Amino acid sequence: MFESLSDKLQGVFDKLAKQGKLSEADVNAAMREVRLALLEADVNFKVVKDFVARVKERSIGSEVMNSLTPAQQVVKIVNEELIATLGSPAPLNLSGPPPSVIMLVGLQGAGKTTMAGKLALHLRKNGQRPLMVAADIYRPAAIQQLEVLGSQIDIPVYSEGTETPASTIAKNALKFARAKAYTVAILDTAGRLQIDERMMQELEQVRMVARPSDILLVVDAMTGQEAVRVAEGFNQSVPLTGLIMTKIDGDARGGAALSVRQVTGVPIKFLGTGEKLSDLEPFQPDRLAGRILGMGDVLTLIERAQENFSEEDAAQLEKKLQEGDFNFEDFLDQLRQIKRMGPITDILGMIPGMSKMTKDLDPQFAEENLKKTEAIINSMTGQERRSPSLLNASRRRRIARGSGTTVEDVNSLIKQFKDMQKMMKQMGMLGGGRGKRRGRGKRGPSMAGIMDMFR
Repeated sequence: MFESLSDKLQGVFDKLAKQGKLSEADVNAAMREVRLALLEADVNFKVVKDFVARVKERSIGSEVMNSLTPAQQVVKIVNEELIATLGSPAPLNLSGPPPSVIMLVGLQGAGKTTMAGKLALHLRKNGQRPLMVAADIYRPAAIQQLEVLGSQIDIPVYSEGTETPASTIAKNALKFARAKAYTVAILDTAGRLQIDERMMQELEQVRMVARPSDILLVVDAMTGQEAVRVAEGFNQSVPLTGLIMTKIDGDARGGAALSVRQVTGVPIKFLGTGEKLSDLEPFQPDRLAGRILGMGDVLTLIERAQENFSEEDAAQLEKKLQEGDFNFEDFLDQLRQIKRMGPITDILGMIPGMSKMTKDLDPQFAEENLKKTEAIINSMTGQERRSPSLLNASRRRRIARGSGTTVEDVNSLIKQFKDMQKMMKQMGMLGGGRGKRRGRGKRGPSMAGIMDMFR
């Protein structure tokens, strides 16, 4: 979402870095470009004005002018002020007696029902026993959708159909939750195409009955500043405790995420980062700021890896790497695990210094190359995957026919795989059968090698 903004800001910083010592005129020129970049990203005008003023005031002070690395100091200031604009992390309020109640509100089409499933899955991963409650009585499809989501992730759904008032459903659902010892109840309420009095009255009735610890507004980040206006409208009628921004992985300009906290005073609590039910991240301002400024987001990358790589798998892979026994079966397994972490361009963008490299990477082409790589390896026999040295010319022709690729594609993959093995040996990751352990953690194929496969 922030690719265009990130590119422009990095362009500004690159210019500053070439100038060495900075004058006040240099800072003023840079701030004009930063201001324009933020406005083009659809950031609220008042937010941009305040942000640029704070950065400018600090940048023409002694901490920059007297620094040996003034350009880096400006980047540091921009990062700090960006974090301040985004606001502090705001975790869910689950401190009261169970069940804690989370009430999801929003306009129709914002993704509340899907978000209920994502949030329930996230809470279960963190040790909670969630119950989803179908309180949207105006859209039968919403009830069915929630029940389907519940069956997919094995989380129960409380429903009374469309004839019972939403407030009564909420009341009965809480009795059910207490009786069954559920720790969190997630209320999926009805939306409208626009904010209206009837909608707000119903939400207030549900709120009075359920007494939620959190009222979260689900907003579509693709709508830009309209998302900010929707947040203001809801917050005037219902006391919001947080926001969930969906479709943060889309191609919108991203200004809503940078504006909404400053304009409404309501914190962002979660980001919907994709279509899968696992694509939900707690909002971390410092991490998002790092992504926007091209600094990467190593902590989120580690967390995603921990969700997809078991300790047992990591230990087995580390042993194979040390013994020089890394083969195509291991490589295919690693590729599939990386795919589960999200789009390859997103993953690479979280690695410091890699964001510029991903600019030349076409996401669709990268995914197609990933599929092609999988097809080639799947067309090998088990023996060939375990012993790549068997892959002579006739076997390569057969693999190309079986995978719908060319012999050149097969040869290229085998060459890149061998280059990766050499790189691992040079880095000390393959130390021989009795090599000394060189650190613990989740190992995988060289990221540089993977990058080459997607170009």
